Amino acid sequence: MFKSKKLIRFKNIRHGFFNRQGGVSKGIYKSLNCGSGSKDKIKDIKKNVEKVCKKIGCNKNNLVLLNQIHSNIVHKVSKTPKKKLKGDSLITDKKGIALGVLTADCAPILIYDPVNHLISAIHAGWKGAYKKIIATTLRKLASRGSNFRDLVAVIGPCIDKRNYEVGRDFFNKFIKKEKSNKKFFDYKNDKIYFSLKNYIREELLKLGVKNIEIINKDTYILSNNLFSSRRSIKNKFNDYGRNISVIMIR
Repeated sequence: MFKSKKLIRFKNIRHGFFNRQGGVSKGIYKSLNCGSGSKDKIKDIKKNVEKVCKKIGCNKNNLVLLNQIHSNIVHKVSKTPKKKLKGDSLITDKKGIALGVLTADCAPILIYDPVNHLISAIHAGWKGAYKKIIATTLRKLASRGSNFRDLVAVIGPCIDKRNYEVGRDFFNKFIKKEKSNKKFFDYKNDKIYFSLKNYIREELLKLGVKNIEIINKDTYILSNNLFSSRRSIKNKFNDYGRNISVIMIR
């Protein structure tokens, strides 16, 4: 598990960017696979999620996860929903409710407003980032009184630019949206590479968030002990596990 140097200073919240270690899953899901969307055994996934809850210090019934759809849909949570919500971002000001997102190359973003005691967990792949999931989340926080200058935003482990090869259509899509997006791409041996974390960081800065931390752990690199969709595809696996990132007000 990776901790944020910025968030760990706040004693009234708990958080963690969990890697693959410490779970019960076997094979390609070894070991802390928390993705119910995977083909792993349901009972093992449940045990893994319970381990995460224990580590964070929340009741296993108070961890809110989403049916993630690479959207710009944000949900305000005041109590644990009976059914899993569809979307890619969660916000709450309630103590004891843990917000979690699942990733396997996409970026998890945890946000804390220490003035208004609000937290958010965002799932930001390139599609969600392109669709402004970050700006939408911040607008929801602003509607609850947040000043963006007060926010602490942490971009968790995601795929690094050197391993994130994209196609020409992908490149053109971003450049058409904004020419300055060119700075997030590198070109090497006729291949194009995209920096998701730098794109997200720039979005946060543009919106007025200055207190930003990046957990520089590339999900694609096996030694970092994180699940990676791209690495699994390269290895011709038929599926992959998911990393979980969680934040909670104590």
